[in-house]
Amino acid sequence: MTKPAYIAFVLTFAATPALAQAPQPQPAHDVNALAKQTQNPVGDLTSVPFQFNFNTGGELEQHTFFNLNCQPVIPFKATANWNVIARAIVPINSFPAPDGTRYSGVGDIQAELFVTPSKPGGVIWGIGPTFSFPTATSTAFETGTWAAGPAMVLVKMTGPFVLGGLVSQLWPLSDAGGDPETDLFTFQPFVNYNFGHGWAMAFAPIITANWNAPSGDEWTVPLGVGVTRTTVFNHRPMNLGVQYYYNVERPDGSAGQQLKFVVSLLYPR
Repeated sequence: MTKPAYIAFVLTFAATPALAQAPQPQPAHDVNALAKQTQNPVGDLTSVPFQFNFNTGGELEQHTFFNLNCQPVIPFKATANWNVIARAIVPINSFPAPDGTRYSGVGDIQAELFVTPSKPGGVIWGIGPTFSFPTATSTAFETGTWAAGPAMVLVKMTGPFVLGGLVSQLWPLSDAGGDPETDLFTFQPFVNYNFGHGWAMAFAPIITANWNAPSGDEWTVPLGVGVTRTTVFNHRPMNLGVQYYYNVERPDGSAGQQLKFVVSLLYPR
């Protein structure tokens, strides 16, 4: 081997490990676009939100009803023109008992399936069934009800705003007998204003009507507002939020206010 060839061989051999160990560039994430995707219930974004709800005041006084909702959202393509969005709500509850102890366990799991166009127009929409399963592990949360019904969502994106609403009705199909029974109407309007850099103001109260409740105790109507931030931490996109709601209408015996913290893990395609 000639001297120039030997030098070239040595340099190539020495450089190979450095090239092999060079860190691969991480894909850039547009936090503003991701923020709007998180605000669309039927968007093409896989996410796993964890919602920490602290309910106090009202008849609970200084006690706290804690509810953690794990709400995975998984979109998949059904055909070239249609997507299906699978959403679930897995509640983990801890409710104060009169003797100073607490009732804790999993509540009834709910699931939704939305069919939505893969190429939506000016107004994004989704429609499909919703289900409730009698999965409660504590007597304080047991309904014994298999329930199902329709659900629909409408979304409009205009400038920095993401506007819309989600409505559903669960009717009892089969029940183990006795109250409570799942016969629930839910309406969640939402108004999001995006400031940029992943920051947004969020208004998204969950208004419910429990048709199985005594007359005058059917409705829960919260009013409030929150702030969210979509960011990237250690290469992992996520959405963080805090919201406060006061129940202007509520059943007897329920909480008067709610403080909500949300951590959503995002998996953009």
